[in-house]
Amino acid sequence: MELPGRVICVLGMHRSGTSCVTGSLEEAGLFLAERHTWNPYNTKGNRENQKFVDLDDAVLAANNGAWNHPPRKVVWSTSQLLQARELLGNYSGHSPFGFKDPRVLLVLDGWKQVFPGLEFVGVFRHPNAVANSLGSRDSMPREKALELWYQYNSALYKELKKGRFPLLCFDEDQKVFQQKLEEVARYLGLKSPAQGNGFYDAELRTANADTEQSLPWKIQRLYRKLIKRAV
Repeated sequence: MELPGRVICVLGMHRSGTSCVTGSLEEAGLFLAERHTWNPYNTKGNRENQKFVDLDDAVLAANNGAWNHPPRKVVWSTSQLLQARELLGNYSGHSPFGFKDPRVLLVLDGWKQVFPGLEFVGVFRHPNAVANSLGSRDSMPREKALELWYQYNSALYKELKKGRFPLLCFDEDQKVFQQKLEEVARYLGLKSPAQGNGFYDAELRTANADTEQSLPWKIQRLYRKLIKRAV
């Protein structure tokens, strides 16, 4: 089955700005195909293709895991790899094609096996902001949310070490963040995202980081490592 010439995947933890990055890149010309354009926790939509999310969930479930319970090891079945190839093949006429699902960080090896030339854009956010947002949305205990932040972002950092790709920090103020999004779009060969009335909306940032609230040492260290790698 023929695949798109280029596939770009946005990598990042839940509640970390992945929707903002993906929506902005869509405005810059990245083709997303079917995607959610509204949900109760993000009125502009999380920009996820449900078929990709369903497959990632199925892979996690087959390995006795879930988005909020990352398995120790993930193995893709042959049928799941074929399904992923078929999904990408549906968009062979669009290049670059893009998709986003935070779960990808937990099942990334399968997607790389199906499309070895997969390109990435990463985004991360302060652990306290993510914990506050998950607490508000899912009533998730802070300790659990922080451990999830560590697991997802450890996978993100691991991938960064394999091959550098653009990494954004969602904690920066709007003007700086949008300027860096423009740089990333140009790097990817896209046009500049819309300014002013673009996808970015500061009012959708429903949880802020309490930088005074202490963090476990391993999480502080990983956050600092990500900051050093960011554009």
